[in-house]
Amino acid sequence: MSNKLFGSLVVAFILSTLIASAQINFQISDSAPTELLATKSVVFFSKDVTDAELEEFQRGFQQIGIDAVAYFDEDKIMAGKDPSRVYAEYFVTRDIKFIVLLEKKEKQFVFKATAFNGKSSFFDANQSAWQVTDVKISELLKTVYRDSWLVQKKQNFLINDLPEKTIELNFITGRRSDFFPIDLKVDNLAVPRTGDEAIDKEIEQFFATSYPYKYKMVDVNYDEKESRKLGFHYILCYVHTRSRAAREILGYDMSRAENAYASVTFPNGASQIKTISAAQPVYKFYFKHIESGNVFLGTKWDADETFYQAFKNHLMNFKQELNLN
Repeated sequence: MSNKLFGSLVVAFILSTLIASAQINFQISDSAPTELLATKSVVFFSKDVTDAELEEFQRGFQQIGIDAVAYFDEDKIMAGKDPSRVYAEYFVTRDIKFIVLLEKKEKQFVFKATAFNGKSSFFDANQSAWQVTDVKISELLKTVYRDSWLVQKKQNFLINDLPEKTIELNFITGRRSDFFPIDLKVDNLAVPRTGDEAIDKEIEQFFATSYPYKYKMVDVNYDEKESRKLGFHYILCYVHTRSRAAREILGYDMSRAENAYASVTFPNGASQIKTISAAQPVYKFYFKHIESGNVFLGTKWDADETFYQAFKNHLMNFKQELNLN
């Protein structure tokens, strides 16, 4: 498969989830959204924003009246379809109305406030977002304070002093297992399409030549409950985020601080060890049992930097573990 196709495959899969803020084409507004100072918000922050900077933002929000009830690392919350669904359901239970995005780009801070759509995509395409930027947080907050108070009255008063970052949600609703499901020998596997016809043919070709059991491509916007009704027992899933965040999300032991992780890869058909930085974005695939929510991660850490290689690693590890040709 060509490098161009690799790149297209990655882009298509990322866009199909519609969960990363950078991939939403917001309509930028210069005015604060109505009721921002009267309802609850959550904050998605990028990895470049430090704890001290988040604390400065929260102190400003407290004075302004933005009730930011919780802060979340966007790399975790936007890592994949399963995590985004769980977080979205949590936001609905907390009656969250707005999402504030905090980023730091080339020494400039970027603040965006936009409505939460109540779904696992978090935002609708082309929806409005209020944006304020500045090289200093203090000056940015002054603008947010002035412009928001010009159009609405502060109604939020009981606001946290410090950013709440301790909320961790487990997206694995069933059991977590560090092995492969042997039931795949008889059970049908659902493989979500990307939405790109040419790429989907390449994926299907890989399965046809490298996967010995039953599978079928399903729609990119598949419904797991409907998939079960159609006879699927398992579905192929993945997360895409920094290595460290991916391991945290998937429940690996994080007791040791590590700067890199050893991944078992198959670049030329034979297994090799590849060391990947903990800060490097990777893809990690897993099998999920649809009815129980049980997640099967495989016996080895096989994440990789490109979608296709991680996809291949996981299937090759599966075949090796089960002694399949």
